[in-house]
Amino acid sequence: MKIEVTAHGPYEVSGDVPLRPKDEVMSEYGEPLTWKSDPPIETPATYLLCRCGKSDNKPFCDGSHSFDGFGGKERAPAERPPEKIKRHEGTGMVVVHDGELCEHAGFCGNRMTNWFKMLADTEDTIVRGHLMSMLEKCPSGALAYEIDGELIEPALAAEIAPVPNGPLAVTGGIPVVMTDGTQMAVRNRVTLCRCGASKNKPLCDGTHAEIGFET
Repeated sequence: MKIEVTAHGPYEVSGDVPLRPKDEVMSEYGEPLTWKSDPPIETPATYLLCRCGKSDNKPFCDGSHSFDGFGGKERAPAERPPEKIKRHEGTGMVVVHDGELCEHAGFCGNRMTNWFKMLADTEDTIVRGHLMSMLEKCPSGALAYEIDGELIEPALAAEIAPVPNGPLAVTGGIPVVMTDGTQMAVRNRVTLCRCGASKNKPLCDGTHAEIGFET
């Protein structure tokens, strides 16, 4: 299994990677609570996913990038610079925060609180458990946590999930290969841009919401 970023073109997905859309379950206040998966989309062993945001057959590529002058140059580094990764200590856990991976899905806060405020109250095991659950739902992996120095990750299937009006949420440690052949650091949770406007390609940076991207 792997995802290859093609030069100013689509993602080439190979190795029978399941394609299973998922969407956020929202509260009555517009807060994301959890994820809901849809049935998988039937695909061949190798398929192309739109990266420019212009395809009329999303999530698949239809060649629109060739006519639209799509500039898909990668900006994200293959390896995350250690100095960009911040660690915030709580009781019984350490929150690991890499802000440049954030795609602003919103699971890290609600109308009452957010992960940073909750961290101060993690001596309360109810708060600690709630915070862990929130961090595990972060689709980009910008937020995670460690216990006793070990990074704790949710068990996620190796698959690609197109999120409505949002990114491709990649889970399960599927390798992503850049156009120059460099493999990005393998992570359990990755969000890839498919609106064509991210400033951190191939990663999503939340720009889809700013430009009103629709699928």
